[in-house]
Amino acid sequence: MSQQQQIQHQVSWIGLGNMGRGMARNICAKANLTHPLLIFNRTVSRAQEFAASFENPSSVQVAENVVAAVKPADIVFTSLGDDASVVAIYDEILAAGPVTGKLFIETSTILPEITNEIAEKVLAAGAEFIASPVFGAPAMADAGSLVVVVAGAASSIDKASPFFTGVIGRSVIDLRGHAPGKALLLKLTGNSFILSMVETLAEGHAWAEKSGLGSDLLHKFIENMMPGPFVAYSNRMMSGDYLREDPLFAVDLARKDAGHAIKLAESVGVDMKITKVADEHLKTVKEVRGERGDLPAIYGAVRKESGLDFSNRK
Repeated sequence: MSQQQQIQHQVSWIGLGNMGRGMARNICAKANLTHPLLIFNRTVSRAQEFAASFENPSSVQVAENVVAAVKPADIVFTSLGDDASVVAIYDEILAAGPVTGKLFIETSTILPEITNEIAEKVLAAGAEFIASPVFGAPAMADAGSLVVVVAGAASSIDKASPFFTGVIGRSVIDLRGHAPGKALLLKLTGNSFILSMVETLAEGHAWAEKSGLGSDLLHKFIENMMPGPFVAYSNRMMSGDYLREDPLFAVDLARKDAGHAIKLAESVGVDMKITKVADEHLKTVKEVRGERGDLPAIYGAVRKESGLDFSNRK
């Protein structure tokens, strides 16, 4: 998007998890807004801390509640952790007053049918709605290099497009004309691949250690044959970063996505065996690490069941 092109709309961002913070920051930095970005988080102190981290404090403004974030806005992004939170936020928004003419851009990872139900309510209230889940890790959100999936009315996607390529993302998978839930079906299918990848890496590294091959040699194979996410997750396992105190893909969110994928696949007669194995290992992660559990800590769970310590730190 050209830096000369200004966005005249008032834009709001609701939800400041690991991914939401990166996307909101890039909208402030790159979207050339004429108004401060309004931000809201259920823990208001988190929004205040986020706002204080900006070099230009006038570029962002904290809203004390959902109504204050939505009422003056023309475009509202929502980015929340689970289905119940998304439903609750939209119910509160729609109960608070008129939303006619507003565009809602929903980026959370939730079930397709719930996305479609929310879309119907929003459209019935005279507003616009598109689903826009993203693929990528928090570091990619920070860098503005996410892959964005969009579904909904073509005119609404066109209105939202200045925020995608070159702002929060590096590319867009455009499902215009499809029901918003279609984007979530792709997102959850894709996330099952991530779960499977982490499970495969965890088993491979545990095998390499116990067989005497060694993780370093296995990692060289991964670097040469499967660059990208495979290498990134392999590095996190080898370095012990899967034991970090602030998870990048928290265990409860990972299990939520696994459960959604398993349910959706079973509804059409497909048994997601690898996803189920990953989910069983995530149960162990939760038992050992609690809320600090991170997706690549599946490696710790595999190590534990293989007779190794959960931690690979010496």
